[in-house]
Amino acid sequence: MAVELTQTNFATAVQGPMTLVDFWAPWCAPCRRMEPVLDQLDHDFAGRVKFAKLNVDQNQALAKQYRVLGLPSYVLFVNGKGVEKVTGLYSVAQLTHYLERKLAAQ
Repeated sequence: MAVELTQTNFATAVQGPMTLVDFWAPWCAPCRRMEPVLDQLDHDFAGRVKFAKLNVDQNQALAKQYRVLGLPSYVLFVNGKGVEKVTGLYSVAQLTHYLERKLAAQ
């Protein structure tokens, strides 16, 4: 299950080899559509990629810091550093391909 992030636990939670942070909002219909996709990926990549969620309404400073302008957005963190951002709706297959490529590049 994805870790719920806040301003307080963010820096610690994104540490580790690879973390994908879902920037979302409760009012965002596309964000809700992505929930089962991310749940599946969390299961499929257990032990290889950590998944986390950040509610942008409650953590606007972090959304601004990572230049999140559209939802849903995903920021990939490698060793605690945000290295890439993607925005939009994706299938399990598309995000699996993306994450496999990123893992292979490490």
